[in-house]
Amino acid sequence: MAARGPRHIEVIPLGRVDQVAVAVAAANIQTFTGLPADAAEAWPEPEHALLHPRMQYNAMPILNDLSANLQGSGLLRLGLMNGDLCLPILSYVFGEAQVGGRAAVVSLHRLRRGPDGQPVRTDIFLERLAKVAVHEVAHILGLRHCRAPECLMAFSLGLKQLDALFMGFCRDCENEIRCRISE
Repeated sequence: MAARGPRHIEVIPLGRVDQVAVAVAAANIQTFTGLPADAAEAWPEPEHALLHPRMQYNAMPILNDLSANLQGSGLLRLGLMNGDLCLPILSYVFGEAQVGGRAAVVSLHRLRRGPDGQPVRTDIFLERLAKVAVHEVAHILGLRHCRAPECLMAFSLGLKQLDALFMGFCRDCENEIRCRISE
């Protein structure tokens, strides 16, 4: 019998990813969605998704890998990677998800730096990571971008907008999350 709705989220390092980052992502996902989230064993870095001329990873093949063999299960997956992530039509993305699907991926690459390219403090990096990880998992649960400028589901064009987001959902998105996880 097929599982009904998501039951568990795996946070999967893709290549060598700091275990503190993995733990922070899992803890925040669990806190803000109410779904259990755990660190999983690392997968190899997705070299097949590397766009060599750009030296960035195409998010789409990575999402396909992460979502493979999950139909009928209550398992969702969030991949974390150090490599710079993009879509062929966008110069970069912090993360990408299958809206209403089974998988998302987040790049730590741009979250570690300030607008000047210099490294940011660890607490700033980890807060950015938490925001993007929870945002992408909410997309997996079926949420779309929100018009409330402070909501975690607001679209972020860059680090300044990401940093300005509140670490939480607006009332409407909070209610939608609760409805989605109880389905």
